Amino acid sequence: MSDKKIKILIMEDEKSLADLLVAKLKKEGFDVSFAYDGEEGYKKVNSFKPDLILLDIVMPKMDGYDVLEKLKENNINIPVIIISNSGQPVEIEKTKKLGAIDHLIKTEFSPNDVLQKVRNYFNGLGGDRKSKEEKNNFVAYKNEGGRDLGIKVLLAEDDNFLREICSKKLVNEGFTVYEAIDGGQALDGAMELKPDIILLDIIMPAIDGFQVLHQIKNSKDKEIVNIPVIMLSNLGQEDDIQKAMDAGASDYLVKAHFTTEEIVGKIKKLLKK
Repeated sequence: MSDKKIKILIMEDEKSLADLLVAKLKKEGFDVSFAYDGEEGYKKVNSFKPDLILLDIVMPKMDGYDVLEKLKENNINIPVIIISNSGQPVEIEKTKKLGAIDHLIKTEFSPNDVLQKVRNYFNGLGGDRKSKEEKNNFVAYKNEGGRDLGIKVLLAEDDNFLREICSKKLVNEGFTVYEAIDGGQALDGAMELKPDIILLDIIMPAIDGFQVLHQIKNSKDKEIVNIPVIMLSNLGQEDDIQKAMDAGASDYLVKAHFTTEEIVGKIKKLLKK
């Protein structure tokens, strides 16, 4: 970073959270401005000229979607990290299309997590979670010093936002999470790791989820065949759901309709069986 301070604009109507983030980021040497509503915040975009925006979705006067749309309409290309009460995939997809670069859920982050996201962006880094161990070339993410259920979850999802949010939720719940970003990696993970359960996106690079599911359920290794698989998809048509269930999926979740809490509930229910 140069000697010139990096400018960060926070738009957040929850005053205690906004004040906490302002204090944290200022202490770390950033030049910080803030607004408690979207209308005031958008005005500050032009006067303050931030290098990065932390943006709440639910705000008075103008919500976060409105702010993102105005930024896009006026070709203002400032990176935006969303701060949200929700972790629903439909919201993530919408904010991504409007130009957001990352997403944080209020109930699941600390000021240090926000600081790490900001640093990662300006340092050009990727994810912020620390790998705890490595097995068969797959990195395992675990709850540091927290509960450990001893349950391995393979999360195959090519959307970075959604993968990170789901992974963090599962880690916080005590699961050990292995991530795959395409169908080939998902298949390798199933065969090599033999996880307790698999969360499998359908539309992925290399090999799609239906093909991965077919390979898993037709394996010669019965331990692999018996791994429960929950399909994750943007496809909600009855034909796709039936196709997945006929191929051996244990459950099917449409991304626009589920929350991370529901994923955890589905996993616990299946593993109890």
